[in-house]
Amino acid sequence: MRIFVINPNTSESMTDHIRLELEKIKWPDTELTVVNPEHGPVSIESAYDEALAGPPTLELVRRANEEGYDAIVLACFSDPALEAAKEISDIPVIGIEEATLHLAAMLGHKFSIMTSLSRRIPTREVHIRLRGLESAFASAPAMNMPVLEMDANPAKAKARILELARKAVQEDGAEVIVLGCAGLAGYAEDIERELGAVVLDPTSVAFKVAEAIADLGLRHSKVGHFARPPVKEIK
Repeated sequence: MRIFVINPNTSESMTDHIRLELEKIKWPDTELTVVNPEHGPVSIESAYDEALAGPPTLELVRRANEEGYDAIVLACFSDPALEAAKEISDIPVIGIEEATLHLAAMLGHKFSIMTSLSRRIPTREVHIRLRGLESAFASAPAMNMPVLEMDANPAKAKARILELARKAVQEDGAEVIVLGCAGLAGYAEDIERELGAVVLDPTSVAFKVAEAIADLGLRHSKVGHFARPPVKEIK
């Protein structure tokens, strides 16, 4: 099995971090490729960043299809260009946010999402409604740490997550904590050990979902929402 993981930003250090963590959990016979685009935002923290990241991310989706991979993971919690990627792909494309939110709702009555910046809380709320998960959503505490800072300073990020997650459990009724950034890959085990509640690392969750879906031979339905886009001239 061959899984193609796309970090949609251009941070090579974050790409290396993701690769290192996924190497620890992949099945022995899974071939793992983790890449990032050469052009685009160095981190994704706004709708504008998502829009800029979309085209180069879709080019990598096309590459994975052409090179015969079995599944693709979009390793950004905003799931940039996810629906477009599903349209143009003949293999499964798994967004780390989409996969993890559904799993979080299965593992506890309420979940909270650790969010990088307060300005991104409305985005989390919109995506919760999009997935139909309002009844399972407790809160989206803001760490107020930029993505690159979280990636570069894991000790500070872990301390901030633990502080906010404990409050979410005690005050918001959260039973599951979602680490809302691919840059937090590998942090879940330590935080769960200290917190006691379930803590989900979205990149790891989505990767394991991708392995399972590929193993089952499943694909996105092409009869409606994810049908291939009409062929047309692009000027």
